[in-house]
Amino acid sequence: MGAEIPKRFNLIRWFSLVSFAVITTVVISLTILSTRFLLIENVRRDGLLTAQAVHAIAAMERYHAAPGMAMPMEAGLVGPGQEGSASGELSQALGRREFLEHVVNLPDVQLASLYGPDRVIFWSSDPQLIGKKGASPSLEEAFDCGDTVTASHFQASGANIISPPASLQVEHYIPLRDEAGRVESLLELHKEPVDLLAQLQRSYLVFWLAAVLGGVLIYLGLFWMIWRLSGLLAAQQRQLVANETVVALGEMSSAVAHSLRNPLAAIRSSAELALDAEALPVRKNIEDIISQVDRLSKCISELLISSRPLCGEREAVDPVAAVDEVLQAFERQIRSANIQVDWQAQPAPAVLSHRLLFAQVLNSVISNAIEAMPRGGSLRVRIAVDALERRLRLTIGDSGNGMTKEQMAMAFKAFYTTKRGGLGVGLVLVKRIMERFGGAIRLDSREKEGTDVCLVFRIAEGG
Repeated sequence: MGAEIPKRFNLIRWFSLVSFAVITTVVISLTILSTRFLLIENVRRDGLLTAQAVHAIAAMERYHAAPGMAMPMEAGLVGPGQEGSASGELSQALGRREFLEHVVNLPDVQLASLYGPDRVIFWSSDPQLIGKKGASPSLEEAFDCGDTVTASHFQASGANIISPPASLQVEHYIPLRDEAGRVESLLELHKEPVDLLAQLQRSYLVFWLAAVLGGVLIYLGLFWMIWRLSGLLAAQQRQLVANETVVALGEMSSAVAHSLRNPLAAIRSSAELALDAEALPVRKNIEDIISQVDRLSKCISELLISSRPLCGEREAVDPVAAVDEVLQAFERQIRSANIQVDWQAQPAPAVLSHRLLFAQVLNSVISNAIEAMPRGGSLRVRIAVDALERRLRLTIGDSGNGMTKEQMAMAFKAFYTTKRGGLGVGLVLVKRIMERFGGAIRLDSREKEGTDVCLVFRIAEGG
């Protein structure tokens, strides 16, 4: 059994799927972490600001207390059994009432309660809670560490984790210290911060829109890069295959051409000798033999040229003179094929090429045009100069049968031909020569109307 051929790896499809999954996962994860961090930080900041407001109110009440009167625990907010004299008790009671009135009227406060050191509520805006003992972990943490502790509870607006909070409940546990700095009581505030909730909802929307937009841009950027890379890899692979094919066939054709050249030369020499000796009825057959030998010799020459690397230094070539020389060389074939030549020689700048290779290009293109019009037609040659881009366009057109789209797509493939007895190396060689000197070749063909071959040359310096 032969080795199993591996399946072709579709880079674009797999990259699209994998990158979409990875980018989506990263975007969702980072956005969820960011929004949760935003929620936690905003709630913590609300707790710090609330604690500062409470301490400011307590300091204000202490400042307004009677001179010389001791006001422990932030304006006399002491627990049961810690009061002093009768006048002190009255002052503490008044201070406590004013303090708590201010606290209860803070924005978004729904419930306020005061805990003593024994964790029992000795005052609350809800009288039913007085005398009850608190058992919240946050309460114990606030008493132990002596700092403000915040706990939050929210309900998402949807069933998934990416939904913004629809409601938010916040509990602040604020320790209150006496003048010695000891925690003697603790204020518990239950809040429903409406403004903070609206801000969080807007922030959620902005975070998700920014994350989705960023993810889409990253995905499209990476996809474009991989798409370009995949196209370059495919083009290089096709070029590599084409080069390997040309090299292999070139080596084979070179060997075959060298093997045929000597027998063909012997056949032509013998036919020329027979041509002088034979009578008139046989001369036509001998001339046909010589003609076919010349055609085979031309094919062998093309094979040898196409199978070896192009050589030749760049030089300035006069395109008008070159066209005149080639048309003169094809004059007999053009006349016998009843083809009208539409060419008006006008001065044109010199182009970068090589004289012999330039002639080879014109020979191949004009020969194809003549063979495309066996019943006669029109051969058009035009020169156009683009001074801005420093390019000269030499267009050779015929009124032959033209080519189909499929034939145009295969026109520059090595050894592809539609002509009987053709080799399919003419246009391939033309393309190699044009690219060798920084030029290009373009085809424009219409079935039953003809073909235009546009040769684009670089204008030489000083041309």
